[in-house]
Amino acid sequence: MSVRGGGPQLPYSLVAGVTPTRHGWIVASAKLIGVTFAPESPRVLGSFLEVLDERPSFTIIVINAPIGYVEEPGAGVRACDAEARTLLGKRGKALHDAPSRALLEGRADASVEHLDVATATLLPRFREVALEMSPYRQRTVYEGSPELSFYQLNGFEPLDRSKKTESGLNERRALLLNAIPGIERVIDAELGDEAPKHLLDAAALLWTARRVYAKGARRVPQDPEWDSTGLRTEFVN
Repeated sequence: MSVRGGGPQLPYSLVAGVTPTRHGWIVASAKLIGVTFAPESPRVLGSFLEVLDERPSFTIIVINAPIGYVEEPGAGVRACDAEARTLLGKRGKALHDAPSRALLEGRADASVEHLDVATATLLPRFREVALEMSPYRQRTVYEGSPELSFYQLNGFEPLDRSKKTESGLNERRALLLNAIPGIERVIDAELGDEAPKHLLDAAALLWTARRVYAKGARRVPQDPEWDSTGLRTEFVN
């Protein structure tokens, strides 16, 4: 099996779950060889472009950042966000609205959109994605949500607890340990100032990347919308 990018033939493919933090992008990757799924030690990369330029190239990337946008502030929420909140039920509030393209491109002020604290903090990361994404990249890069990944891992049921609590972290950890042999390499890693919840998020997205690779992931919504530049606006889980 060859790894995308025209490089040498390799006996495996690489998939990755990627989540943003203040310090960069946490990348949790795994080698796929037949039915063997081997998680690797996670790392922090400084930019989304570095994720895209990794060699060997990732065959599938599932990223916790918006892909596809409403055009202007006040244009409503994306259909995928609304449907995902319905699926997540009581955990739906953990999924934040995506910024508009106008805001990401600097054509609108952040105060106009009344961004929540988490989105405002990560806005520079989201701008990196908006700058680099185009329809052809969606053959490799997919938008995911850790909450949706855990929802799938939990038998398509919302979790009981927030990841801001110790019990919520333990709930997520148990689901990952049950589903992925060797995932301790990701969730127990020491990455400086990065919080354990970010490692759990990256690991959950890695699980979804495996599902995308195996063509077993679901789309939310099943019939996605496209934004003004032709990007599919959807989650995978």
